[in-house]
Amino acid sequence: MKLSGAHMIVEALKQEKVDVVFGYPGGKVLNLYDALYDAGITHYLSRHEQGAIHAADGYARVTGRPGVVFTTSGPGATNIVTGLANAYMDSVPLVAFTGQVATSMIGTDAFQEADIFGITLPITKHNYLVTSVEDLPRIIKEAFHLAATGRPGPVLIDLPTDVQSAVADFRYPQTVCIPGYNPTYDGHPGQINRAAKAIARAKKPLFYVGGGVVTAGAHEELRQLAEKADIPVTTTLMGIGGFPGNHPLSLGMLGMHGTYWANMAMHEADLIVAVGARFDDRVTGDLSTFARGAKVVHIDIDPAEIGKNVSVDIPIVGDVKRVLAELLKKVAPKTHPKWLAKIEDWRREVPLAYVQEPDGEILPQYVIESIWRETGGQALIATDVGQHQMWVAQYYRFTRPRAFITSGGLGTMGFGLPASLGVQIGAPGETVFCIAGDGSFQMNLQELATAVSYNLPVKVAIINNRYLGMVRQWQELFYKKRYSAVDLSKSPDFVKLAEAFGACGLRAEKPQEVVPAIRKALETPGPVVIDFRVRTEENVFPMVPPNSPINEMMRGSCV
Repeated sequence: MKLSGAHMIVEALKQEKVDVVFGYPGGKVLNLYDALYDAGITHYLSRHEQGAIHAADGYARVTGRPGVVFTTSGPGATNIVTGLANAYMDSVPLVAFTGQVATSMIGTDAFQEADIFGITLPITKHNYLVTSVEDLPRIIKEAFHLAATGRPGPVLIDLPTDVQSAVADFRYPQTVCIPGYNPTYDGHPGQINRAAKAIARAKKPLFYVGGGVVTAGAHEELRQLAEKADIPVTTTLMGIGGFPGNHPLSLGMLGMHGTYWANMAMHEADLIVAVGARFDDRVTGDLSTFARGAKVVHIDIDPAEIGKNVSVDIPIVGDVKRVLAELLKKVAPKTHPKWLAKIEDWRREVPLAYVQEPDGEILPQYVIESIWRETGGQALIATDVGQHQMWVAQYYRFTRPRAFITSGGLGTMGFGLPASLGVQIGAPGETVFCIAGDGSFQMNLQELATAVSYNLPVKVAIINNRYLGMVRQWQELFYKKRYSAVDLSKSPDFVKLAEAFGACGLRAEKPQEVVPAIRKALETPGPVVIDFRVRTEENVFPMVPPNSPINEMMRGSCV
């Protein structure tokens, strides 16, 4: 059948079983929005394009399906650059459609023209500038395939207005053939055998688990393998939920603000089995001292990650779910009582601890643990970036994958609120919390209007310390308390702000007000904002100082 380019896009989305898109219209996507008008696809109108792409990101993370975003040309397109970089760093499948000036006008500095193709080359898995409507069906099919397969990531399709209005025959491909793109899913049998033998010989083995386990849906295979071989498991920030946080073999998160016992175990292990992780700097600390005595097995679907930062003894390229399933067949049952006892000694030596005085200031750790208790540990949590993000990682014990939605690699402030809306849309029956800092919240607070417009019952917990908390912490510890440009004491009244948007606003200023505020929020239909006025100069500990070995931690109040 003959369709315009705009109608081809809508028809292709239906073929890809897309029923939700996020976006913000403008002049160069009017054809697309007209085609969308009666297409039967639900469109969520954000209040800023960055809000739209972060919402699509949150939707993708919680569902495992590609999120879809529409924006216009020029500033509309450039406003999603941060969101694309965020998704690229965290391997999130997105397909972004951006409007563009007519092909005859490209390169003339036309009104609202921007070379979004060139701008986004380094921060997308792939991108396209469509110059012929006949190519559109193939391009869209390829885009969804690329976004969701192998190591997932964002793909951008730039759409000149004349391509959107041009008419041609529409035949949507059923298969994809992209020369040079053929991800490896099955690990090499010989390498898997070598890994099994290394596990059998190890006396102090450790699973080091990243976001790849969550992406691949490999959490059950990981649990069975860890239990069979009696191997403790530590996760990266992105790997949280890939192994139950309440499991006896769970060591929690490792790295700069990881648990003391996880970092010590990584430092002293004789075998590290890295699964869907990339040995980033927040995990390794000083690379010259990192895990010197350990043999390293690295399992990852992206061959570019293996050996990039740390030398690997046994590389295995493949889908981690399939590789772990094969390892499970080959690994014999084993126990490591001495190794686990040593880890327990470290756990007792430096526990995660805080003391909430009944008449004192509210501690942020107490707020996080209270949310965990009041939700039974079953809420879906989206965070912004900063101290509150680390406290969530430490004190909210996640037991299932895709329940912790956070910006890991890029560390994007302003991510939490719009991402939580996408999470709620992707998981409408779930309790969703956005845990934000007062600084991060103000970066995309306009999305409260989106929450109210669609009656999305997200509960926003603002850990309000009146500072850019993590920056202030570094200035305290490493810059002699020279607090430069971190004072947020003149922020708005968040309760009145919530009410102005049409949401419910609550505040807790004393410890005894924390739990009632959380319960009130959970009982209230629709979006709720809770302003938790916490201690201003509370720090996140443990902490590995920059460029230090991971076994040399500042313990702070954890002792």
